[in-house]
Amino acid sequence: MSKKRFFRIALFVMFLSVIHQAQAGVSNIEITSRAEVLGGKVFGTYGPYELIQGRVYFSFDPSNPMNQRIVDLQRAPINKQGRVEASSNFVVLKPVDNAASSGVGLVEVSNRGGKFTPSYFNRATSGSMSADNPDWFGNGLVMRQGLTVIWVGWQFDVPHGKGNLTLEVPVAEKPNGEPITGLVRSDWVVDERVKTLKMGHRDQIGYPVSDPESTQNVLTRRHGREAKRIEVPGHLWRFGREQAGTVVDDDAHIYMKKGFEPGWIYELVYRSANPPVVGLGLAVIRDIISYAKYNENSLFPVEKGIAAGVSQTGRFLRHFLYQGFNTDEHYRPAYDGMMIITAGAGRGSFNHRFAQPSRDAHRYSAFFYPTDIFPFTSRKQFDPQSWSSDGLLEHLPEEHHAPKTFYINTGYEYWGRAASLIHTNVKGTRDVEPCSHERIYHLSSGQHFVDRFPPPEDMRIGPGKVYRGNPLEFKVNYRALLVALKQWVHDEEPPPASQYPTINSGELIPFDRYDFPDIPGVLEPSTVHTAYRVDYGARWGEGIIDLQPPRIGPEYPSMVCRVNELGNETAGIKNIEVRVPLATHTPWCTRKGYPGSPFELVDFRGTFIPLPLTDEEKKSSHDPRPSIESLYQGRTDYLDRVRVEAQKLVNKGFLLEEDIPYVEKRGRAYWEWIHQR
Repeated sequence: MSKKRFFRIALFVMFLSVIHQAQAGVSNIEITSRAEVLGGKVFGTYGPYELIQGRVYFSFDPSNPMNQRIVDLQRAPINKQGRVEASSNFVVLKPVDNAASSGVGLVEVSNRGGKFTPSYFNRATSGSMSADNPDWFGNGLVMRQGLTVIWVGWQFDVPHGKGNLTLEVPVAEKPNGEPITGLVRSDWVVDERVKTLKMGHRDQIGYPVSDPESTQNVLTRRHGREAKRIEVPGHLWRFGREQAGTVVDDDAHIYMKKGFEPGWIYELVYRSANPPVVGLGLAVIRDIISYAKYNENSLFPVEKGIAAGVSQTGRFLRHFLYQGFNTDEHYRPAYDGMMIITAGAGRGSFNHRFAQPSRDAHRYSAFFYPTDIFPFTSRKQFDPQSWSSDGLLEHLPEEHHAPKTFYINTGYEYWGRAASLIHTNVKGTRDVEPCSHERIYHLSSGQHFVDRFPPPEDMRIGPGKVYRGNPLEFKVNYRALLVALKQWVHDEEPPPASQYPTINSGELIPFDRYDFPDIPGVLEPSTVHTAYRVDYGARWGEGIIDLQPPRIGPEYPSMVCRVNELGNETAGIKNIEVRVPLATHTPWCTRKGYPGSPFELVDFRGTFIPLPLTDEEKKSSHDPRPSIESLYQGRTDYLDRVRVEAQKLVNKGFLLEEDIPYVEKRGRAYWEWIHQR
């Protein structure tokens, strides 16, 4: 009998031993508001929609085998029924008549407390959520698909207010009631002189220092990602911040009178106490869809569930799969489909002691957190350097609990998030095919998100026509792929074939073979983001980090997509800006103009470089790329080609027919702006 089959049988026996206990998961729901959307507007055959807001209460059985991976759950306080409690706010957008629903629920795993569904899928133009605000609902694609959309707080350190989705979780403690302590790390790339730094990442709430006078609190600085750390003497900094012109003690900020110098990476290691049970966020996302699917009294019943995550929460879903959370406490499959967007090869700090869910890992920020760590592919691989075998789906109790999954990455994730590792071996020498229930889609030449168009002048790099920020439009692909995933989950209708660069095709190449045209004013990167074999200490297998900072071992190879003579990528889903080009769109942007490390990468952003308008301009500027006048006979010719290529995208399943006018309008805007320039 195989070890995996033995594990499944043992797990099932454990499950039977706890099934007689009272059910856990969602224990109660409180509704605080309920309103029809847009005055009862009808959305196709699904009728009017309503917006429900409130609070949902969870309870978790520490003895249930499906909860065994939640770090420190056994150390959390329990109620009279022996369960650990948590609660979060929630929002649901659903048909008024449950019977009219398509039966498919879409759980958006909120990125840092926000909501991306209106923008990504409905093309909304307003971030203000209100049942009466038509701009927040956009063109209503998710409603016209009959989806029930569910938002629930899963992240414990999101600040309250501003409509954020938040989660309240208990704190772990020792058996005798004494506080648990541990080392925490924060880091910052300082680009302008400041006197105060916040210990939390981005807008998230940081862990407070437990003893400001401890000798274990160490601040260092260094000039590069892997440069030697230099300790900052303790008398030069303190835990505090400026307030009304004076310096006050603050256990979640650090202060330096002379200021933190631009061009340096600062890193603080300190001791904190009272770790929250962060991993309950994974169980919350599992149990909210199980409640919707399996509870006969569900407020928002569905038959199938899709989870969608972007960037941070795309990594969250990869982590969710890896740690086996797609099986609920009653041994049933949670999600039937997943849309994992711009996650690259990452997972994250979602389930360990003193975890910081907001921490990511880019080439030049948030260094060496447990984000880009083996395994990377769904299929099991052997890593000879660490002498370990693993795969992203190896810890699902049942193979049939693996959801139909779309992995969608832009070009940026290959440069800044090591995305090639999701479909190559650990040596970068051969391709690894996705599983039959998976598709991999590469959004050619895109940056991490769609940037503003036209680009603002303050984003111009130098005197030429080079802009920091890539406006290539690919949200239209998300809309089409959401419809395709719903049809795959609901109707078993196969989605479009995977589209991504491969080693066999020659389109996935090592960084040192990247051949970008020598465009005037463009500073090419000197490196690409890589993942490492990392040592977090002897107890990392238990979810406890003892080494701060961790020991960094050999790196895994990151590969990038080949480019054509314009500098645009040759593989993946090629949108109009690549098919009918007026510019070079790169998925990377260097730190040119920033203090320190100019050849390193800027987080998230690419570069936008319009083509020369005429052959005369091409010659005078020494631009190797073709001119616009050599590519098109004029505006009408260009727009005709846009229309033809848009229809090809529709035929391939990467653009909705209804979005052709939007794509054409954007094409016209490109032409007019570039020629006005």
